[in-house]
Amino acid sequence: GNEYIIDLKLKVNISKAAQTDEVADTVNYAEVHRVIMTEMAVPSKLLEHAGGRIVEKLFQQFPTIEEIELRLSKRNPPMGADIESAGIELHCSRK
Repeated sequence: GNEYIIDLKLKVNISKAAQTDEVADTVNYAEVHRVIMTEMAVPSKLLEHAGGRIVEKLFQQFPTIEEIELRLSKRNPPMGADIESAGIELHCSRK
């Protein structure tokens, strides 16, 4: 029922895709978007929980992702302050 802003950076070795011009040789961003939309549809009390699930799923489903930077913000948060958004920022590396 709320609006969210997601900024995502993925560290991926793109050398093969740069040579072949084939989406199979890199991360398919349409599939990344699907993962994010699926996880954001799951009710959560905390942005930290939703962000953690997104990172976990991306690492599970895309083995070529080496690092993820994710910013997840809630627009117009109900906190009694006149601010555009409030959020979290995660920096994660594959274990």
